[in-house]
Parts: sequence; structure tokens; C-alpha cells
Amino acid sequence: MRTTKDAPAPTIAEHKAAIQRENRRVTSYDVALVAGVSQSAVSRCFKPGASVSKHTYARVMKAADGLEYIPNAAARSLITRRSNMVAVIISNAANLFYPEALSELSKHVARGGKRVLLFTLHKESELDLVLNDVWQYQVDGVIAAATLSEAQVAEFERRRVPLVIFNRNLRGQAANTVACDQYEAGRALVSRLAAAGHRVFGMIDGAQDNAVASERRRGACERLAELGLPEAVIVRGNFDYASGKLGLREIIARSGGRVPDAVICGSDVMAIGCLDCARHELGLAVPAQLSVAGFDAVEASNWLSYNLTTLRHPMQQMTAAAAELLYSLIDNPGGAAEKRMFAPQFVEGATARLVALPPAAVSLAA
Repeated sequence: MRTTKDAPAPTIAEHKAAIQRENRRVTSYDVALVAGVSQSAVSRCFKPGASVSKHTYARVMKAADGLEYIPNAAARSLITRRSNMVAVIISNAANLFYPEALSELSKHVARGGKRVLLFTLHKESELDLVLNDVWQYQVDGVIAAATLSEAQVAEFERRRVPLVIFNRNLRGQAANTVACDQYEAGRALVSRLAAAGHRVFGMIDGAQDNAVASERRRGACERLAELGLPEAVIVRGNFDYASGKLGLREIIARSGGRVPDAVICGSDVMAIGCLDCARHELGLAVPAQLSVAGFDAVEASNWLSYNLTTLRHPMQQMTAAAAELLYSLIDNPGGAAEKRMFAPQFVEGATARLVALPPAAVSLAA
């Protein structure tokens, strides 16, 4: 829409006053009228990466700022047939790893002009219920930090909704995946502790239906068997502080009162609970009498009171890869599924007795 000599463009103040008298919202039509450009030009100015001249952009932005115009995302989605929303499904939000992951994912997703719509799971078995909500929002894609069944993955394909599995390894399934190798993480922790002389292990496991906990436990147990060491005393935890405290007491009780050489906890939060119980309730010297190790390297694990021995996910690389892969699927659907696997990074900390290894000898693949 362009004004003519007979109908000059109103000033920003004049048109803003008219809108206020009509008691309505500012639209792209109003911006176009004041800027003297077409409505499509206004739309292009608010679309990332669209082609528009500097002169037109300046005129539109001046009019939009003056009129206090805010683009209507819902209306834009009707035109583009995209919601500009990405669903992120996170399991076990109590684990401090996931708020950090969510923050990084949101940052990388926003760089592509989209926004995150968060869905949380108390248990991974609740996934079907959450997916029913996801379909209603008609999101452009999904990043799921949860374990999906073959039927659930197939439903994404049927609905043509791009899917990236985050921090899960769906063995035997063709799904786009970005994950840290949890199996090797479990093996790595046992290898380093065993190399330092630990022989009797306890393990505070994660939630029963959690695939990450299962992979870590499997890696640790298989490595113990390979080394000819006794089976670990394994108790169930729930990734929270309380189960870390209770877990240590249960391990000792099931061992006839004997304190193990080392306790591997399925998360840093449980490791902190285990550590506090050992030091402040049981009076154990850590790491002289008991080594404690966790997973995830969340922020609290680095606090001076804890300084945990743990394994860190390369968070920034993983979240950037997940967002990049999802945008690629949105723009170019189809093709073979891609798996990007990242190695965990060992953090020595001060809660475990460790033998110092030269840099060339440190390997997470035992």
C-alpha cells in the first residue's frame, strides 16, 4: 500500500492519536500507511534474513517505534505456516543438569528466530500424555530429553514434525540424536577409581525409568566385571539430595555396616547428598575413608564446600549441535537419521582418591 499525492501519509503522532480514539491495537497496516510502504515490506522488515533495503527498513522501524507496534506472531504463523516455536521436552526437572541445559538450548534456538515451549515430565512413562499437548501447539520441531519408543518416533514421522533426541541414545532406532556417551561415562569413572586402588563399590542409581541412569549403571557394572572386582551394591535413587543421603546409609546397611571404598552416584545432586551424609552425619573422612563421585558437573559441584569428582557433559557443544540439527531438519526434512555422540570430560575434584595420570594416559574409553 502506498500513499498518493492526494492522500499524503499521516504523521506518526496523527495516526497514533487516531488509533487511540478508535481504541484498537496497532497493526502492520498502520505501520505501512505511516511509512508509505506496502504491508509486505513491513512483514519482511520483521522477518529474520528477509531481503529489504536499508532505506525501507529505516522508514518502517521509525514508524513502528513511533506507533509502538508489536508484530502479531499468531498472524505471522498463518502466513508462513510455521509457529516459530520449538518444543523442548525435559524429563526429571529436579536434576540440576536440565535447567542448565534448557538455558543453553533456549539461547541457541532463539538465534534462529524461534522460541522454546517447555514441557516437563515427572516420569518418562508420562511421555504419551505430554505428546498429546505438543501436537496441539503445532510446533515447528521438538528437542526431547526423554526416551521415546519406536511407536512414538514413528508418530513424529507420520505428523512430519522434526525431532531431535537430546542426551539419550535410542539404541536400534533411526532417530536424530545428540548425546553424551553415558555408557562410556560409567566405564570411565570405574576405571579411574579402580586404578587408584578402590575395590569395593557402592552405587546410588537414578530413577528406574531413566535411560541415562541405566546406561551409566550398565557401563559401570560391565567395567567392574571386566576388572574382576566384586559387584557393586546398588540402591535406587531419584536424582535428588534426599536419595543421596538415604542411599549411602542403605549401602552401608546392606554391606553389614562396612563402608565401601567408593560410592558412584547417578547425579551430582545425589553425590552432594551422599557427601553431606558421610561427612556430617556419619563422621567419615572424604576421600580418606570414602570416595564419592557423581555425574553432570552441575554448577553446585564446583562450589568450594563440595569440589566433586564428576564427569562433565560438553554442554555448549551439545546444545548448539541439537539446535543446529533441528533447524536443518526444519529447512530440509527427510534424509537419513544422524547421531552426534560427545565424550564426557573427567573432573578430578577433591572427593575421590585418584592416581594422577599424565595427559597422554587419560582416556575416557577404558
